[in-house]
Amino acid sequence: MATLPVKLPRETTRTVETPRVRLPSPSPDPNPPFPFTAIVGQDDMKLAFVIAAIDPSIGGVLAFGDRGTGKSTAVRALARLLPQMRSVVGCPYNCDPAATAALCDACRERAGKGELKTRLRAVPVVDLPLGATEDRVVGALDLERALTHGEKVFEPGLLARANRGFLYIDEANLLEDHLVDLLLDVAASGENVVEREGLSVRHPARFVLIGSGNPEEGELRPQLLDRFGLAVDVKTPTDIPSRIEVVRRRDAFERDPPRFAKAWAAEEQKLRRGIVAARERIGAVEAPDEALEKAARLCLALGADGLRGELTLLRAARALASFQSEEKVGDAQLRRVAPFVLGHRLRRNPLDDAGSTTRVERALGEIFGA
Repeated sequence: MATLPVKLPRETTRTVETPRVRLPSPSPDPNPPFPFTAIVGQDDMKLAFVIAAIDPSIGGVLAFGDRGTGKSTAVRALARLLPQMRSVVGCPYNCDPAATAALCDACRERAGKGELKTRLRAVPVVDLPLGATEDRVVGALDLERALTHGEKVFEPGLLARANRGFLYIDEANLLEDHLVDLLLDVAASGENVVEREGLSVRHPARFVLIGSGNPEEGELRPQLLDRFGLAVDVKTPTDIPSRIEVVRRRDAFERDPPRFAKAWAAEEQKLRRGIVAARERIGAVEAPDEALEKAARLCLALGADGLRGELTLLRAARALASFQSEEKVGDAQLRRVAPFVLGHRLRRNPLDDAGSTTRVERALGEIFGA
């Protein structure tokens, strides 16, 4: 059963042979999450998540739409789908032992002494509750140790746990303004700096920001909206066969989660191999001048602010081309990812009451033809 239809019209480019990637088979889980590949429909959302997993520098994904359409399910399933990452044993920030320049102070000191031990662990998915305090998000003084031992020890927060993983904000449009400002600073620098209560701590905080919400409950602040590399509209299926299949699969999963996960294990492993292979070859995917020119013309036609649109469009198209084993970025990739990249970056035009999706499709027709 095809679950992630990303096959696009092929261009006159040569294809790159997909390398064989051997991955260890995951151990059976008595309480597995719903499989990513078993999600019915929602092809745009699934493809956007896969692209963000291939290239985290794209800037994360915002999934806005109806309640009960699988947004939270997809986020947790994607993290489980990814291969395990190697991190430093005992490090609260999940430091990457291979990235010596990005190590925290403690790991850098241990590396200098040759005492750096590593292990494999699952990619973290950290929920950011709407009512979270700033101390819980950024970290604060460990009061228990301060009172009992008189020691000033930093207690890491949610940003530390999310490093190298996913930070998930459900109902992101309802997030308090001071937390939005905080996230903007950390997302821009990739580092969390805490200076309070006599503490001065900085640690790596690079994560894929995933947001979801219902537009009926309010809009997202423009500053935070712009930080999401991709944004997709998620809608409830309106055809009877799709709705029946959603209910059938969910019911089968809730009756026997391990058995359902086992039935989809082959599809999950296939997609996992595709993501890992795409990560390995993405550096070799070319972006010809004609692709850059069309990306720039498209952003100009839509009146997108700044140059972040072109840069994100190029990165997303390159990730998709790598996923499809293409040697270079072509029109097909640009057209496929443009609605995700540009739909949420458009200025409001009082003389044009068409929705962002319609405006993007209209510009695509003008730039690329019918």
